[in-house]
Amino acid sequence: MIRQVIEINEERCNGCGICADACHEGAIAIVNGKAALVRDDFCDGLGDCLPACPQGAISFVEREAAAYDAAAVEQSRGSNAAGSLRGPAGGQCPGSASRSISRPAAAAAPATAPAPSELANWPVQIKLAPVQAPYFQGADLLVAADCCAYSYGGFHADFIRGKVCLIGCSKLDGVDYTEKLTGIIASNDVRSLVITRMEVPCCGGLEHMALEALRTSGKHIPWQVVTFSLDGRILP
Repeated sequence: MIRQVIEINEERCNGCGICADACHEGAIAIVNGKAALVRDDFCDGLGDCLPACPQGAISFVEREAAAYDAAAVEQSRGSNAAGSLRGPAGGQCPGSASRSISRPAAAAAPATAPAPSELANWPVQIKLAPVQAPYFQGADLLVAADCCAYSYGGFHADFIRGKVCLIGCSKLDGVDYTEKLTGIIASNDVRSLVITRMEVPCCGGLEHMALEALRTSGKHIPWQVVTFSLDGRILP
């Protein structure tokens, strides 16, 4: 049948694998150092992988292709999930241990309008962000672990306001963002860098990536690391 599927330009592709991570159906894989559409019947033609590609190597085409097979995709997902349920030997990661957070009861306050969003750029996921975009020029860059905004109540007003915000998780994303962040800092007139993270050990990965990116970029700009406790306090 003739239908819309993605096409990958091998000359532009640098084999970073971001598109393969972004493809929820598993239609893309890295083959011989390049991204490739390995299953036509797994490609739904919706293009979640398009904005993920930092090289602009993915586009839509209409051609003869097998029909999208949702049942086969679900079966493949189930097999992959079963293989990933095994935890690390020797115990649980301290950063993923479940805890209850207790706070003192606050006095009732009159209802007010919700605080406005301070987000000024999109996408916010490091994985999806382009290396070059107009909003990076003259930007104060915020690289934030994605749990921070849920822990610290004033995150928008105190940290996102006036900044370009990029978020990620070094533990769950499974991507080394050092090269991507290096490109963003080196290719644009970034004025300053703030890194926000949680106190859990696994959050140190994002901090390391951002600081290594700054060092590798050769830029000398003001930077700061802010760490939040699990109950939403800024730690000294």
